[in-house]
Amino acid sequence: MTVLLLGVLALAVGGCVCVVWAERGGPRWVRAVAAVTLAAGELARRPRRRRVTGGDGGGGADD
Repeated sequence: MTVLLLGVLALAVGGCVCVVWAERGGPRWVRAVAAVTLAAGELARRPRRRRVTGGDGGGGADD
């Protein structure tokens, strides 16, 4: 588990480094990694919607 978390941390830090480097005019592959990093950040910030699978929808004003 620790190795997995360290791997995710390394990818996040590497992505941030590529974003900064791309802002300063890095090579094409750095700009591609930066674009992927920024897109992943946007996806992570989106609110997640819960699906209602049945029932009354999980509570309301009458509960």
